Amino acid sequence: MAEDVFARGGSAASTEEVARLAGVGIATVFRHFPTKRALLEAVLVKHFDHLCERAQGLAGSDEPGPAFFEFFGHLVDDAAGKLAIIEAFTDAGGDAEGQAGRRPRDLREAVGVLLARAQEAGAVRADVRLEEVYALLVGVARAGAHLQLDAHVRARTVGIVFDGLAAREGDERRPVQ
Repeated sequence: MAEDVFARGGSAASTEEVARLAGVGIATVFRHFPTKRALLEAVLVKHFDHLCERAQGLAGSDEPGPAFFEFFGHLVDDAAGKLAIIEAFTDAGGDAEGQAGRRPRDLREAVGVLLARAQEAGAVRADVRLEEVYALLVGVARAGAHLQLDAHVRARTVGIVFDGLAAREGDERRPVQ
């Protein structure tokens, strides 16, 4: 609930709206989260935890290639809301020192696991490193959010990136270290 409010409204979203949608008074919200920053940190941590859980669930897939590409596409589609929450957290005085600070690293590691499995299965080019994949992911995700690309254009853009990441005939299956 709070996640949706801040994903839609960013810094302009109010704790009063969170309370109203939760069916509680503002005092109840502030009893659990004494500041807007504390509420936003909890929302951000929960958001990253859900993303990591989803990646971990996909890591056990019998089809690692589609699992990797599905998660990459999900992260691009999710970017606008996540970025709005991060912006609101930063605007409220949040920083990378708290609980929210390590979550992006956890997500990056989860993407790394999916990438390695997809490479081992021969679905993703073996010569691609996590740094490169993450740069593509962040670039496409931020561009889609910033330019407010519609779903069709975003899907075509992601498809072009996927074409570049896909393994080619004769590629080695071993990921580059």
